[in-house]
Amino acid sequence: MPEIAKFVNSASASITPAIAEKVLRQLPQWKLEFTQINAPKFPHLVDQLEFLANAAEDAIEGAYKDLPYQTLAQSVFALLYAHKKMGIIPDSILELGRADDSSVVRSVLIQNEKVFEKYAGSQGVNWQRISSQP
Repeated sequence: MPEIAKFVNSASASITPAIAEKVLRQLPQWKLEFTQINAPKFPHLVDQLEFLANAAEDAIEGAYKDLPYQTLAQSVFALLYAHKKMGIIPDSILELGRADDSSVVRSVLIQNEKVFEKYAGSQGVNWQRISSQP
């Protein structure tokens, strides 16, 4: 298993329902914050973060009941990670600052591709536009 997937799986194991609820309350603000990301080397990142935020929001609120908890936990972790300004690569480093955020998000999308493809279909979202495939 690639190292980034191990990192995501390990870190997401600590995401509790209480943490997910706290993140839910922050999502409206974070969604706005994510739209301000300027990362030309990672053109899908903003859409992918919005997708994960919507999936997490729908699952936590009970509007979408088919998202497994592990998928939700990984999504919440990816959102928390992208929200933080410091990561493996600090966001302040020009051109590379979002590389780690993108890797974490892509890992979550890849590991849960079938689940997210089903969710995207239920929401009328074009999965190919969101998926980790260019």
